[in-house]
Amino acid sequence: MITDISQLNLNGRYTYADYLTWQFDEMVELIRGKIFRMSPAPNTGHQHLSGDLYGQIWSHLKGQSCKAFHAPFDVRLPLPEAQQLGDKVDTVVQPDLCVVCDLTKLDRRGCQGPPDWVIEILSPSTAHKDLHEKFDLYQNAGVPEYWVVFPFERSVVVYHRNEEGRYQAVQPQPFTAPGTVTSLTFPALNIDLGALFEGLGEEDF
Repeated sequence: MITDISQLNLNGRYTYADYLTWQFDEMVELIRGKIFRMSPAPNTGHQHLSGDLYGQIWSHLKGQSCKAFHAPFDVRLPLPEAQQLGDKVDTVVQPDLCVVCDLTKLDRRGCQGPPDWVIEILSPSTAHKDLHEKFDLYQNAGVPEYWVVFPFERSVVVYHRNEEGRYQAVQPQPFTAPGTVTSLTFPALNIDLGALFEGLGEEDF
């Protein structure tokens, strides 16, 4: 039984079936079989942004078939190049926020397949993963809309998958506070960035 992450070979390759057997408290993600350690407990600023965004999205979706989720929430992504199914999946991540409209993808363990919308809030320890490994992962897995929140810059970059299946920013410059940003998946949902970042300083992150 694996009860401590030190028992694992961090350079090894694992599957979701392995992931389910681990009994340690530290949160990890698997991307193409490789272990990625999660950041320490989210700081105050991260919690504020995550909670505010989740609240606005949840309220907007209330009464609709689409559902919003926040971490910790396992999203298993069978990648097209691997043609993997079920517990043989070697990729499981925990987005800060995600929205799933095809409810057949949901089970008691989380989501099997790409959500319709994913949001990641950057921190110094996760920035490289969110901007590179996860960017590539969500793009290849077929997530239609990907938001990256930059707390220090008080901005958001919105990506959508184009006809070639590649992510493209919806505008050349990030959406910044004060200002608003609108979901492509839910055009009636507008996020006031001034209100979202209000009262937050560098010391909160």
